[in-house]
Amino acid sequence: MNALKNETSPYLRQHADNPVDWHPWGAAALDRARAENRPILLSIGYSACHWCHVMAHESFEDEETAALMNRLFINIKVDREERPDLDRVYQAAHQLIQRRPGGWPLTVFLDPADQRPYFAGTYFPNEARYGMPAFTDLLTRASEHFHANRTNVTEFGQAIVNGLAHVEAPRPATDDVLSPRSLTAIRAALDDSFDGENGGFGGAPKFPHAADIDRLMRHWRNTAQDAEPDKQALFMCALTLSRMAEGGIYDQVGGGFCRYSVDAAWQIPHFEKMLPDNGELLALYGRFWQISGDDAYRRVARDTAAWALREMCGPDGGFCAALDADSDGGEGRFYTWTPDEVRSLLTADEYAAFAPRFGLEQPANFEDSWHLCATESVEAIAARNGTTKPTAQRLIDDARARLLAARATRPRPGRDDKILTGWNALMIRGLAIAARTLPDDTLASAAIDALDFIRGRLVVDERLLAAYKDGRARFPAYLDDHAFLLDATLEVLQTRWNGDHLRFAIWLADRLLTDFTDAQHGGFFFTAADHEQLIHRSKPMADEAMPSGNGVAALALNRLGHLLGETRYIEAAESAVRAAGGALEEFPQAHASLITALDEIIDPGEIVVIRGAGDEIRGWALAVGAVCTPKRLIFAIPDDATDLPDTLAARTAGDGPVAYVCRGTACSPPLTSPADIAAALAGPPVTNTRGR
Repeated sequence: MNALKNETSPYLRQHADNPVDWHPWGAAALDRARAENRPILLSIGYSACHWCHVMAHESFEDEETAALMNRLFINIKVDREERPDLDRVYQAAHQLIQRRPGGWPLTVFLDPADQRPYFAGTYFPNEARYGMPAFTDLLTRASEHFHANRTNVTEFGQAIVNGLAHVEAPRPATDDVLSPRSLTAIRAALDDSFDGENGGFGGAPKFPHAADIDRLMRHWRNTAQDAEPDKQALFMCALTLSRMAEGGIYDQVGGGFCRYSVDAAWQIPHFEKMLPDNGELLALYGRFWQISGDDAYRRVARDTAAWALREMCGPDGGFCAALDADSDGGEGRFYTWTPDEVRSLLTADEYAAFAPRFGLEQPANFEDSWHLCATESVEAIAARNGTTKPTAQRLIDDARARLLAARATRPRPGRDDKILTGWNALMIRGLAIAARTLPDDTLASAAIDALDFIRGRLVVDERLLAAYKDGRARFPAYLDDHAFLLDATLEVLQTRWNGDHLRFAIWLADRLLTDFTDAQHGGFFFTAADHEQLIHRSKPMADEAMPSGNGVAALALNRLGHLLGETRYIEAAESAVRAAGGALEEFPQAHASLITALDEIIDPGEIVVIRGAGDEIRGWALAVGAVCTPKRLIFAIPDDATDLPDTLAARTAGDGPVAYVCRGTACSPPLTSPADIAAALAGPPVTNTRGR
């Protein structure tokens, strides 16, 4: 066993019995590399990564390869989910070195003196193929280059550091950032990249890009009362969500989404399932069910939530990180079927409905097996079988339940059961939104339990931590952890009021301002001011696989600021958007989260505060929230709530429920009936002119 045996990360522990002398990132390994003047081989991956497993089997488990690594390098293994700070910096360095995006496994050779890279790549095979050298040949050449060219290595490392700083250098906008220009620009960019046949944006491999779908949904809502609503924006949402729900990226038996599709039609996924993707999509499907009234979207939201509660929830309320793509020695084997296997599990009537619905009458689509995709409508199947649509749907649902039970007996994909703060926050947010839109009080309870788990286990000595496993909370939390958790807490407060949760939201907001603010240029750094010093302190603005921490921070701070009348939060939100001004102009589609924050800064949504007895005000809140209005915040605060901030305490209850509708800094008088609330909400929007 190597030094990874004491780590909490399941990914690192997978490598604890490698013959490679792996070390976790830390002072011990870095000091040893410096003292012995041996370059560092840094390998970054994660437990659900297919090619990480391939490289491990081919190279890291091979005695001869390991001996060469141990002789030439200090070998450091990093779980990118625990240390996104390291992954972010060295992925960016890889892009500068190779002039193309990286990925996982990420393989980087570092100067031991300062941890600056002098070469980087991703997967390398054990024998020369795919146009890549054999890993052992690369090891030898990388070591020889380091020792023979120290001056060049040092100069190259400095050039990379300079390049990282240049890439993120402030780029001011050419005009006022706080205007609707970026909203118009991203709408046009999304239209240009939209796949009108399959939904989604761009070609293969195709990712859901939840922030873009959310942006279009909000754009449609912004125009819904216009003489000409933007129906195309709504269509892009509908087609994308429908095609994903019909495709193989969605688990047609057990619910939940895989990370991405390898094809443009969403048919065959990369089979790993990640918690944050499903949290974001759960919120989108719940909201689109509100918009459309189409039960297909409600079913997907319901089943995705059921998957999360069934397969990802830990014993104490937190959610595990991911399910592996591989099981039983191959990718996707847990999810694929043969027609004979399915026929043996179902009645004749069930099979007659299920087989055409999910493509079992068509040729195999994944390695001589069938990965289920919806290929025929329920209406067509009912007509073919001489029955009704409800009967056909019931047979399909019964068949799905039988297959789910049978699948549970198979060797399961590995589950990475560490609990990540930011990833949990995205699922908490999704559950809270789905709890209100479906509605489903079970989901509200799950969201609250997970939030309380984070508050109880991942706040230590007045600091938020990033990861929890085996009773240990570790690693200072990052921007995303604070921002996503603040946003999620505001959603939970709308689902079920709790004064402790409001105080937690205020604490998170204050930590953002104290620990992460770029006081010189605005916005927020990815790491706190007292974080370990790396070769670069990044300030990410663009959305990636997850929404931008700066975008979510700006959105949540602006919302909390308006709720409490706290200008510090509003000004910090505006500063973050201004800091991204040039990037918003140049690449609007890469910054959907920041543009959504901008949308709410220049056109604040309504904040509805309802006071009164608990059961009655919850009914009012559900009625007010029955229409999908993502900008609108609705807080049902019981009349016996104590220790409220002054702005909320001033909105008192009467003999019965009382509501207050605020837009920006303007609030209505007390409203004493749902009809009065509806009339107040029908009033004109308020445009915020702060800072113009």
